[in-house]
Amino acid sequence: MTTVTVSPKFQVVIPLELRRRLKLEPGAKLMVVEFNGALRMTPLKPPAALRGIARGLSTAIEREPDRRL
Repeated sequence: MTTVTVSPKFQVVIPLELRRRLKLEPGAKLMVVEFNGALRMTPLKPPAALRGIARGLSTAIEREPDRRL
């Protein structure tokens, strides 16, 4: 566990190890969410990075008899 300090300008520094592991670059956007009294920061990914995340997912569904094509 790593501890960070909030500066007088309410800034924090993300530790180098985490920046490398998450591949964060200067200017990266993070979504900040408060949940049960804790902060969670999640890197935002560009839409192109999400391409293909459902690859291999079965789209076959059982239809009701009156809804068949």
